[in-house]
Amino acid sequence: MGIQITSPEPERQYPVFLELGFRPFFLCAAVFSIVSMGLWSVSYFLGWHPGPAGISPGVWHAHEMIYGYAMAVIAGFLLTAVRNWTGIQTLHGYGLAGFAALWVLARMLWMVDAGAPLWFLAVMDNLFILLLTLFLAIPVVRSRNWRQISVLSKIVLLFLSNILFYLGFLGILPQGVTWGLYSGFYLVIGLIMMMGRRVIPFFITRGVGYAVEVKNWRWVDLASAISFIAFWFFSSFTAMPALSSGLAIFLFFVLGIRLWGWHTPGIWKKPLLWILYLAYGFIVLGFLLFAMAHNLGVSPYLAVHAFAAGGIGMMTLGMMARVALGHTGRNIQVLPGLLPVVLSLSAMSAVVRVILPMFVPHYDSIWIGASQLLWVAAFTIFTWIYFPILVAPRIQGR
Repeated sequence: MGIQITSPEPERQYPVFLELGFRPFFLCAAVFSIVSMGLWSVSYFLGWHPGPAGISPGVWHAHEMIYGYAMAVIAGFLLTAVRNWTGIQTLHGYGLAGFAALWVLARMLWMVDAGAPLWFLAVMDNLFILLLTLFLAIPVVRSRNWRQISVLSKIVLLFLSNILFYLGFLGILPQGVTWGLYSGFYLVIGLIMMMGRRVIPFFITRGVGYAVEVKNWRWVDLASAISFIAFWFFSSFTAMPALSSGLAIFLFFVLGIRLWGWHTPGIWKKPLLWILYLAYGFIVLGFLLFAMAHNLGVSPYLAVHAFAAGGIGMMTLGMMARVALGHTGRNIQVLPGLLPVVLSLSAMSAVVRVILPMFVPHYDSIWIGASQLLWVAAFTIFTWIYFPILVAPRIQGR
């Protein structure tokens, strides 16, 4: 028998931290969420104005949670997922480091008044989304995986929405700031709904520990997709509250049916399942509260934060927790010790911000402050747990 000689694998020329998009962007998103929410709390209670001159604290907070935090999570998730979907390597190595640095630069320019002209902020901010579109489109086109065009289209629309925001702030488009913020906000919700529809049923069937067949209906998929597109357009760009609230009620019922079809008792024993299920439930609740705000005088901020603290906050935290474990070769059934606490704090933040004010509205400032504190606590512990996971090599053989 001859001696078999194999060539050694080429030595990696960059840190393991730069292997895939989820590593730097999940860490950046987690740290930024702590800092930005902390600054928003200081601004809300002490009157300090973060961000460039001329930008109100509320606008700063909304923009940075949409185009800062959410975009970082989206970038990390999609740069990782598209490689799986297409079989083609996405951005990695020092190119990924430079791309993450561009995101950090844009966030730093937005965090304090550094004296940079607004057009420069606009270029840096939108260049990131434009490059993300390009980095995702290349493997999709090369693999002819046209199913992912729906994902790419939402990134393109986010890019255009952010341009609308800056055109408004530069005084070129009177409604630009409002259009850009609401359009971007609902596009993030739409992207979460789309990805949730793809992965949550799969996670449930694989994760509850017993045989179960979750229910999905084609008519629900079509009805929710078409009605959400209409809701996004009319609620973002028109003053037609009756139509928008009617679409919201319809989405509440249709998505509620979807959520019912996904339910099985075993999810409540699995933190990485119940956090995603509850997050989707808050999105469903958000549509109901949106309609109630237009028809029953309920505060519109309850709907906004059902979508934001509940839908976006809980879903992104749950997805980051799961993706980071799975893509570093760890057993997703064996969770880091404090992870259930992290997910519980995130859920409590949404409950305190959305549910309690519905029943005890006179303590609104207390609920806001408590929700901010719970959010910061959740992401602080998450960062402490996941920093070593995100910077360490993948577990051998997994």
